[in-house]
Amino acid sequence: MPTMPTSPFTPLRREDTALLTGRGMFTGDVQLAGGLHAVFVRSPLPHGRLQPIDTHLAEQSPGVVAILTAATLTPSGQAVHLPPPNPLLPISHAPQTEVLARDLVTYVGQPVVLVLARSLQEAQAAAQTVQLQIAPLPPVLDFADDASNMQAEQVTQVVHQFDSGEPGSEPTAGAITAELELQVPRVLAMSMEPRGVQVQWVHETDDAPASLTVWIGTQTPSRARTDIAEALGWAPERVRVISGQVGGAFGAKSSLCPEDLAVILAARQLRAAVRWQSTRSEEFTSGMHGRGAHLSGRLTLSPNGRFEALTAHLRFTIGAWLPFSAVAPLRNAARILPGPYRVAKLDVQGSAGLAHNAPVTIYRGAGRPEAALLMETLVEQAARAAGIDPVALRRLNLIDASAMPYTTPTGEVYDSGDYLRALTQACERFDYAAQRQLQAQRRAQGEVVGIGLALYVEPCGTGWESAHVDWHADGSVTVATGSPAQGQGHATTYARIAAQALDLTPEAVTVLYGDTALCPPGIGALASRSTAIAGSAIVQACHTLKAQRAAGQALPLSAGGRFTAAESWSYGCVIARLSVDRDTGRPTIEKMVWADDAGHIVHPDLAKGQLIGGMAQGLGQAMFEKLVYDDAGQLITGSLMDYAVPRADDMPAFEIDSFCTPSPNNLLGAKGVGEAGCIGVPAALMNAARDALSPLGECPLQFPLTAEQFWRAMNEPT
Repeated sequence: MPTMPTSPFTPLRREDTALLTGRGMFTGDVQLAGGLHAVFVRSPLPHGRLQPIDTHLAEQSPGVVAILTAATLTPSGQAVHLPPPNPLLPISHAPQTEVLARDLVTYVGQPVVLVLARSLQEAQAAAQTVQLQIAPLPPVLDFADDASNMQAEQVTQVVHQFDSGEPGSEPTAGAITAELELQVPRVLAMSMEPRGVQVQWVHETDDAPASLTVWIGTQTPSRARTDIAEALGWAPERVRVISGQVGGAFGAKSSLCPEDLAVILAARQLRAAVRWQSTRSEEFTSGMHGRGAHLSGRLTLSPNGRFEALTAHLRFTIGAWLPFSAVAPLRNAARILPGPYRVAKLDVQGSAGLAHNAPVTIYRGAGRPEAALLMETLVEQAARAAGIDPVALRRLNLIDASAMPYTTPTGEVYDSGDYLRALTQACERFDYAAQRQLQAQRRAQGEVVGIGLALYVEPCGTGWESAHVDWHADGSVTVATGSPAQGQGHATTYARIAAQALDLTPEAVTVLYGDTALCPPGIGALASRSTAIAGSAIVQACHTLKAQRAAGQALPLSAGGRFTAAESWSYGCVIARLSVDRDTGRPTIEKMVWADDAGHIVHPDLAKGQLIGGMAQGLGQAMFEKLVYDDAGQLITGSLMDYAVPRADDMPAFEIDSFCTPSPNNLLGAKGVGEAGCIGVPAALMNAARDALSPLGECPLQFPLTAEQFWRAMNEPT
C-alpha cells in the first residue's frame, strides 16, 4: 500500500470550537495542486432516448482536458452501474442505472456528459457548448397507476396482518371509525454544504499499485470506500475515503451519487486530481430528495374507546434510481405502526415504485414521521368522532410500562419505555386542562385556535460499530471510531464517553473519525445509532484497557472494540397550540411542549441541540417545504426563490422536558435523539391545525400548512 497523503482534517476534541473560529474543513475547502474542475451536462427532460451527443465545440474550448460520456468514462467503454440497494425489503425491480446516462434519460438533471477543465469557469463555458438531442418519451410521475410502463413498476411491497384473537378483535356493534388520506410531499435536505467530491490520484510505486484518496462529505465512509473500490474493480485497500466537516447530511449523504462515481472514474482514467462541487440548483434537480408518500388509514374504536382495528395503505415514491436505503422509509413506516398503542387487529400494506424524477432516499426520520403522522391524525379524528378527549383516548390504549419489553404485532421489540409518563409530563408542562378551557373561551370570542398532540416511537438503529483506543505513555488517549459526524458533536460526546470510562478528563482525549486510513470500519452515522452503538464500542475498548492496567500492564496500551446491538426505541409526546387568522389564514404556532425519552444522555446540551434541529426540520415539513413537479416532469420549485425553508424567526416558543428510561440493549443505556423532532412535531402540528378548523367539520388539510390552505378551508364551500 503506498503512503497516503496526510489528512487535512485536524483531529478535534471540540468540533464546535473549530467551526466557530473558522478552522472547519469542508470538502470544498480541500486544495489539491493542479486539480481539474468537473462540470456535468444534464438532461433537460424527464424521460427520453439519447441521440448522438455533439461534443465537438466543447473539446476545442479553452482549458478543456477531457469530455467524457458513458461510452468513454472507462477505457474499455464498459458500463459502470450505481451500487445496489440494501434489500431491507424484497426488491422486485431495481433498475441498473449507469453512472452517466447512455441510451435513456430518466429524470431532469440526470448527468449525461462530464466536462473536465483547468478552471471551473472554463469547464462551465465548455459545458454550455455540448449539444444534447433527446427524443422525448412520456414521463411517469410519482404514484402513477400505469404499471404497463417499466418506470411505474413496483419496486417492493410490504404486508403486515395481525389478529390477536382476543376479545375485541372482531368489530363490535356501535363501533366508531375514523378514516383519512394524507399526502406527504417530497422535501430537500438543505445541508450547509451541497454534495461534492475531491479525488487525488496516487501513483503506483515499486512496492504498491496506484491508489485514490477521496474527500467526500459522507455519513458512511466505510461503505463509500467499498462501493468506490467495487466501481473501480480494485481491492478496498487501494481507496482512502476522508470525510471532515459535512455541514449536515440528514440521510441525503448516506449513499454515493452518480456524480461522485463519475468524478472518481475520471480521476483514475486521467491519473489526475479532480474536484466537483454541486450548485444549490443542482441539489434541487439531481440531489436525493426525502419523504414523498401517500398514506391512507382507518382506525376503528369499540364503544368503550378501545382500538379495535387499524388498516393502513402506504405508497412511497423512489424516483428514477435506488439509493442504498431507498426502501428504508417504507419498511420503517410499516413496521412502526401502530406506534405506542395496543390494537387488536392490524392490517398494513405498502409499496414503493419508480418514477421519472430525482431519487428519494432516507431523510431525517425515514418513515418514522409518516407512521406517526398517519396514526396520530387518526387517533385525534377518532377522538372527535367519539366525543372523547384525545388525551383520555390515548391513555386508554397506550402500551403499559409493565409490558416492556413489548413485542409489537409486526414483530418489533420495544426495549423499554413508559409512554404514559411521556403523555402525562407533556400534559402537565403544557397545562392541558387549563389550555382547553382557554381554547373554549377564545373560540367563543371568534378566534380560530387548535390544540394537537402526537406520541411517537423512534427505532434507533441496530447492528455493529467498532472503535480503537490508544492510551499513550503521557496519559493522553486517542479514540478512533468508524462512526463519523456531520455536525452532531460526536467528537465531544465520544471524548466524554472515553474519559468517563477511563477516569480521565475529556481534554485528555482526542477523537479521530471520518478517515478510513486512520479509523476502524463502521456502518456509519445514521438512524440515530451513533451514541448507543458506536459509544458502546468505545466503552468496550476502554474496559479492555482498564483490565490491562489492572493486570499490571504499563502504558502505552491499545485495544479495539466491536459492539453489536439490538435496536433501542426512543419515544416522546409533543403538544402544540396553533391559531389561524380569520382574515388571512396565516397560522401562528403559539406554544409547543415536548417530553422526550432518549435513554441515558451523555451530553445534555448536544442532545438538546439535536432535538431543536430536528424540530426545525419537522417544522419545515409541516409548514413550509414542498418540492413540486409539473405534469411534464419538470421541477418547478428548483431554487430557494420557490422552495421555502424555516428561518430563525419562524421558530416557535417551545419547552423540552427530557427524562430517561435506560435501554438494556447497549452499554450506555442510550437511545437515539436525532430523528425525534422530525417525527413528533409534524404530527402534532397537523393535529393542532385540524383541531383549529374542527368546528367546520373534518377539513382534509395537507402539508405544508400554508395560509392559503387555511383561508380556503374557512372561506370556500366544501
